[in-house]
Amino acid sequence: MTAATIPAPAGRHSANGSVHHRARRLYIDSGQEAVVYLHRDSELCRSEGFESQTRVWVRIGSQSILATLNVITGDLLAVIEVGLSESAWTRLGATDGSPVLFAHPLPLDSLRHVRGKIHGQRLDAPAFNAVIEDIAAGYYSDLHLAAFLTACAGDRLDRQEIVDLTRSMIATGERIAWSRRPAMDKHSVGGLPGNRTTLVVVPIIAAAGVLMAKTSSRAITSPSGTADTMETLARVDLDVAHMRWVVEREGGCIVWGGTARLSPADDVLIRVERPLDLDSAGQLVASVLSKKAAAGATDVLIDIPVGPTAKVRTVAAAQRLCDDFRAVGKDVGLTVLPVLTDGTQPVGFGIGPALEARDVLAVLRGDPDAPHDLRERSLLLAGHILEMAAAVSTGGGEALAREILQDGRAWTKFQAICQAQGGMRELPTAPFTQPYQARRSGRVIRIDNRRLARVAKLAGAPGDRSAGLVLHARVGARVETGDPLFTVHAEALGELGYALAYAGEAGEIIGIEENA
Repeated sequence: MTAATIPAPAGRHSANGSVHHRARRLYIDSGQEAVVYLHRDSELCRSEGFESQTRVWVRIGSQSILATLNVITGDLLAVIEVGLSESAWTRLGATDGSPVLFAHPLPLDSLRHVRGKIHGQRLDAPAFNAVIEDIAAGYYSDLHLAAFLTACAGDRLDRQEIVDLTRSMIATGERIAWSRRPAMDKHSVGGLPGNRTTLVVVPIIAAAGVLMAKTSSRAITSPSGTADTMETLARVDLDVAHMRWVVEREGGCIVWGGTARLSPADDVLIRVERPLDLDSAGQLVASVLSKKAAAGATDVLIDIPVGPTAKVRTVAAAQRLCDDFRAVGKDVGLTVLPVLTDGTQPVGFGIGPALEARDVLAVLRGDPDAPHDLRERSLLLAGHILEMAAAVSTGGGEALAREILQDGRAWTKFQAICQAQGGMRELPTAPFTQPYQARRSGRVIRIDNRRLARVAKLAGAPGDRSAGLVLHARVGARVETGDPLFTVHAEALGELGYALAYAGEAGEIIGIEENA
């Protein structure tokens, strides 16, 4: 039974809903979770036992959803009104005054698997199928989702559980098959600010005549995801038909996987992972590979930055992650090549969607002041992908990638991809900027990726597209007292102040040794 096909609630409370309760738009952004509001003196609250956090079926006309109920104690709502969050309003196709019907939902049987996992039980394939199907259908509240994510966090998923979770996530959405092979893809596990190599790699690969349909995620715990950065330059919310047209025409794309309904349960889980600041290894592998398999990839490169303040902190942890990616990829029909890269400091200068996009454009255009590390890292990864695709002999991939970048083919292809995705956009500029200065002279010996990313997020990234920071000091550089270490960019003075205050109180975000 799906939310779109449930029968109209029958009986006494159905009559009350149609006669007495009317929809009202409250303009409350509850994210993707559908929320409805009733006055505490509403007949439904009294007669049906509805209270805050109750899950209820809500129906207007032919549309119905499972929503979370909140109870209003003041005069915001009349007793005959049903307040709707923006998500609920849109999904129900409501208008003010629409008659609203309610019903109690049946218990979710799949929650017993979540409870079992909380208590340390293994989940098998049927259990994961049940949980993921209910998540994709919108039956889980954010509380249920948080419980599932937490139960699977850390090392609580073994290898077979990761495989079964990945297969379940693939099965819940659409799956693309491309007309030519191989179909290449890449992904960075994250944790390294500014690591926007995808926007350089994809046009290089496509310009070489190799298909690369890149579905990307939005930020989970970082100041920007690839989709957030690309969205400052072109549309990323393409459906499967539009995505297919772009790839067949240009040989590549850079889109957000959420709109295309590829592994849609993954997008629901990511939405809750973001405020939890949670991105565990097992969930990471399942998330990445389910998206890649659903998007029709045959070969996937995984960029794993390793560093003391990156997401993956040790080579030993990276090797375990490599093993998981290879093994799970093989079980779901993917050839996976993990590549360990330097994760000791950010990549490029910009941290935040538009600021990272500026670095990408500088590399693609061949600007002399383009960030060297972003260019070289992109060429390294593009070279591996070209060799995986057998577009060049082993050892020749990086040279071919460099040639395509230097002669302008990559820049031309990137513009064509942007045009096919809806046209290239002008980058936004933050109205407020302020440098954070060195408090002493010396040599930069370390940069804390996590704290630096926190500064960018407090400045408003990724929600504010022009927000973030520009890094001026790199490891090994000599700085003098008063030199700018980074410049914060913000769309509001308050966020600028919050970011700078945190930077001043967080300790050594950029470590400087006076005698180094």
